Amino acid sequence: MPYHKRKNVVSYVPKSEQSRLRRQMEAAYGKSTYAAAKAALEALKPGLKLMNQSALRSLEEGLEETLTLHRLGLMPLLKKSFRTTNCIENVNSLLGQLTHNVRRWTNSSQRHPWVATALLDIEPRLRRIQGYHHLPMLRQALQAELGIKQLAMTG
Repeated sequence: MPYHKRKNVVSYVPKSEQSRLRRQMEAAYGKSTYAAAKAALEALKPGLKLMNQSALRSLEEGLEETLTLHRLGLMPLLKKSFRTTNCIENVNSLLGQLTHNVRRWTNSSQRHPWVATALLDIEPRLRRIQGYHHLPMLRQALQAELGIKQLAMTG
C-alpha cells in the first residue's frame, strides 16, 4: 500500500476521521487485484468530496501510478519494498551527502560522472529489495505494458 499517498490524503481530513480513513485506504490497497483496489479507492471519493476537496485531489493525484503493481499483477510479490518511497529516498539522501560540496554542475556532462561515481560508492551500503528475485518479472511486465521488445537479461 503506498504509504505516502495514504499519509497525504489523511492529513487533510479532521482528526476524528483520520483513523477510519487510514484503515479504509489500507484495506483498499491491500486488495489482491487492480479492479478491487481501484473500486475500493473510488468508493472513498464521495465521502472525501464532502469532507475536504484537498483530500479528494490528493487521492486522485497519481492514483493510477499507486496501483501499478496491482495492474501488473505483482503486488503480492513486491509490496513490502514498494509500498513506500523509502528505497529511492535513501539513495537520494546518500547522493546528496556525497555531492553536496560539488560546485561545478553547469551541465549534464559534468553531473552524470559525479552521480555515477557517487552511486558506485553507495552501492555496497544498500540493502536488497525484499522480493528482489521477482524484479525480472516486473521488468517483463513493464516491457509488455509499454510495448517494448523484451531484451535478454545480462549479468
